[in-house]
Amino acid sequence: MAHLLNALLSISLCLIFFVATVKAARDTDSYDGNIFPIYAGNGSLVPPPSSLSNALDNKRTSVIIYYLDDSATSKAFAPVVSGLKLLWASSIDVLPITTDALQGKENNNPRQEAYYWRGQIPQVVVIDGEGKIVLDQEGQVPIDTINKAISTATGLNEPSFKIQIKSFNEYNSEPAKEGYTDPR
Repeated sequence: MAHLLNALLSISLCLIFFVATVKAARDTDSYDGNIFPIYAGNGSLVPPPSSLSNALDNKRTSVIIYYLDDSATSKAFAPVVSGLKLLWASSIDVLPITTDALQGKENNNPRQEAYYWRGQIPQVVVIDGEGKIVLDQEGQVPIDTINKAISTATGLNEPSFKIQIKSFNEYNSEPAKEGYTDPR
């Protein structure tokens, strides 16, 4: 009897370790989990620490990024979103919004993030502290374009250094300052 239990235990352990493999796939529309810690190295982006309504109450510039966790284009854009958070963290509110909950709903309130979504991902909307739209663009918007819009909205100069997205492994990438050398 003990011999049979040992054999069953061995088979169970083999199944656990060798059958269930997990692979993240940036270039597919598969669901891999929250895209920001996986593809941008920044899990602090979701959920957003603020809302558009709070940002407007505080007269802060907001950058709304509409995305889906199961979208290859959103996965590829995640490092840009993380770079924005790194560059402008103390000056703006970065609001990544998954569009799953917005599907098929109308919103007529310009103080809500859903009001600005046009049905495409990724979509970037920069709104100044007075509620004026400074940028509204779909697709892989270059970080320089977004930085210019943020600079216009805040009245602050663009950052003096550039972000380079440098991949450290298959599952994670991290924004790095220009001239950064990998310590490995």
